[in-house]
Amino acid sequence: MFQFYYQGFKNMTVGKRLWTIIIIKLIIMFLILKVFFFPNFLKSNFKTDEERGNYVIKQLTK
Repeated sequence: MFQFYYQGFKNMTVGKRLWTIIIIKLIIMFLILKVFFFPNFLKSNFKTDEERGNYVIKQLTK
């Protein structure tokens, strides 16, 4: 089964470019966007894990 997939990916022509584009998009989405647009709200507003937990529970039970 491994050989089947290995040969399939090895012989791709257009697929290699598409997989490269997909990987670049994933890197941009998960690394770059997360750092700049999604700051860690709980760490910046609460000091202890207990305070963070209480806040989350309060938000979930509203």
